[in-house]
Amino acid sequence: MNLSGFNINESSVRNEVAKEHDELSLRKLKEIEDFSQEILARIIDEIIISPDKNDQAQRKMVSDLVNEKINEVLNQNRKHLSSSDKQKAHKLVMEEVFGYGPITSLLDDPTVTEVMVNGPNDIYIERFGKIEVTDKRFRDDRHVLHTIDKIISPLGRRVDESSPMVDARLPDGSRVNIIIPPLSIKGPAITIRKFAVDPYTLEDLISFGTLNMDMAKLLRSSVRGRINILVSGGTGSGKTTLLNVVSGFIPDNERIVTIEDAAELQLQQRHVLPLESRPSNIEGKGRVNIRDLVVNSLRMRPDRIVVGEVRSGEALDMLQAMNTGHDGSLTTIHANTPRDSLARLETMVMMSGMDLPSRAIREQVASAINLIVQVARFTDGSRKITKITEIVGMESDTITLQDLFVFRHDGFDERGGVVGKHVPTGIVPNYMEKLRAHGENLPTSIFKTHEGGNIQAARGR
Repeated sequence: MNLSGFNINESSVRNEVAKEHDELSLRKLKEIEDFSQEILARIIDEIIISPDKNDQAQRKMVSDLVNEKINEVLNQNRKHLSSSDKQKAHKLVMEEVFGYGPITSLLDDPTVTEVMVNGPNDIYIERFGKIEVTDKRFRDDRHVLHTIDKIISPLGRRVDESSPMVDARLPDGSRVNIIIPPLSIKGPAITIRKFAVDPYTLEDLISFGTLNMDMAKLLRSSVRGRINILVSGGTGSGKTTLLNVVSGFIPDNERIVTIEDAAELQLQQRHVLPLESRPSNIEGKGRVNIRDLVVNSLRMRPDRIVVGEVRSGEALDMLQAMNTGHDGSLTTIHANTPRDSLARLETMVMMSGMDLPSRAIREQVASAINLIVQVARFTDGSRKITKITEIVGMESDTITLQDLFVFRHDGFDERGGVVGKHVPTGIVPNYMEKLRAHGENLPTSIFKTHEGGNIQAARGR
């Protein structure tokens, strides 16, 4: 008897059964979606949501109407749906009326940090730092465009062939990027970086392993001691989250002006004035960029300026602000290492239109920024501070750096998780005297190496 042939046939049968089951499930889902659209078409003209009613009353009214129409259509067409299928149809209609269609449940899921729509049939999410595909889908491109319209219409934005890209945000502050054909080949694309309802605290980041307590003490004293800090990292590395936590160390009695493309920072202090850039209108006029806001913020008597991210010529204005009395300012930048962040800053200053020699730019950077905090996202999805680096000054034409803390990567555990720890290098920052002048008594013991080496020896390495 040829058992191997029997196993192959058995496997083939199993695959065929699974394939038929999947096709049956898809057909069933398509039927429920089509039925939901028929219900939606029938109720859309009957929905009158009064602004004086609360959300609960509105939802109850629409929910009852949907159930009524479901039974009405089933009776008229002499069809039958199981109780669970009726609930699925009801849910789909409610998501279209009150939410953003198929991605509504993803946006409501607190474990999902990013939603990525790559055309109608491919919807991905980021959960716990890792990307995974979902079983959600839109009916077609028109369905995606309808959802896009629901997102941008309340903001007075538009997207069409003449303006196929737009940045927006949801009512909860989540950041949205939209790009449509002909630029997006697979169909309309939506990328939503979700806004944390409860912002992460310092304790959260320590528990996640993003940093340790000694590093937290250094950052707290540096912010309160009015040290200028640059948070550097790649896309999705947690720069804004870290900036949000670090800015929480700013004293309550100071006036803070925040400047962002899309307002994401959630500062808890009372005296905060958030500013947000504005794109051009339909006529191509009225654009206000980050640089305009940085320049204007200098006339607003700020104690601190917090820029969500420097991307262009505003880097020069930010450096000048740091050099002219606005100590303790904070910002972020896209870069993979502290040294790369300085090169990017130099390039951005050149984009300002000012014809400055490289040495002059580097001197500005060296005198303006005191500390670079480098963050990275690892393969297991975790986000960690990999270096806290001090800018010491200039040697010839080169900005000199010294690492105060580094993340020592020791490998991976059996589950693929990153194994390692944050360690001090043994070097004490040069700005300790400035911290003491602002009443910050940071113990030098936090900089001692755990291997027992003394501070002086570690500095000489």
